[in-house]
Amino acid sequence: MVTTLYLIRHGALEGGGPKRYNGSIDIPMSEEGILQIKDASAFIKEILNSAERSKYLSYLKDVHDAAGGTEGKEAVDTEATPGLDAVYCSDLSRALKSAEIIAEPYGLVPVKTPALRERSFGVWEGMTFSEIKERFPGEFEAWADNPVAHSPVGGESTLEVKERVVRAFNEILNRHIGDNVAVVAHGGVNRILICEILGAPLENIFRIEQDYGAVNVIEFWDRYPVVKLLNGKQ
Repeated sequence: MVTTLYLIRHGALEGGGPKRYNGSIDIPMSEEGILQIKDASAFIKEILNSAERSKYLSYLKDVHDAAGGTEGKEAVDTEATPGLDAVYCSDLSRALKSAEIIAEPYGLVPVKTPALRERSFGVWEGMTFSEIKERFPGEFEAWADNPVAHSPVGGESTLEVKERVVRAFNEILNRHIGDNVAVVAHGGVNRILICEILGAPLENIFRIEQDYGAVNVIEFWDRYPVVKLLNGKQ
């Protein structure tokens, strides 16, 4: 069975301005952010309409079919319109609102999952990057250089975030084998999940971009993950 994950970052936030670590502060989306997520929703629909048949006809079937159990899938009804089977999200309002927009065309209600919320940045929360660099220059440089060995002052460590996020993510996958599932979360959460899926060291989380409203698509062939799209937009 092939499970397809649509991993999405929420839209832009109210206030705009310089980049800052909002973390677990519950800041709502802006009108711009809502438009970004509406675009993401339309983009997901386009992918769903084109991917259901093609994924079983690609080289991935030849590589993973022994594990994927996809015999006979070539005959999938191309007239049927596929959709999302479930939508999960962080319990912060920016993720919940995004998830509601994405879930609405399929008649779904998002499942709020607190374990998917953004990292707590401790005393850095709400501060701009410039403010942090000025007040905590050594700590910020160490964190930027190695986000596993170092953590935001008073905040969660990368390993602590990984533990709660990956546990929740695995529960979702186990619940939806063979389904199309959307997970709406945050930049930091998504980067950690993508590293986990790719088997990449967590020290590399800052090498992965996650724009507001970004869509990532990952297929799981009996738990063997294949990244189809990273940081995608319409």
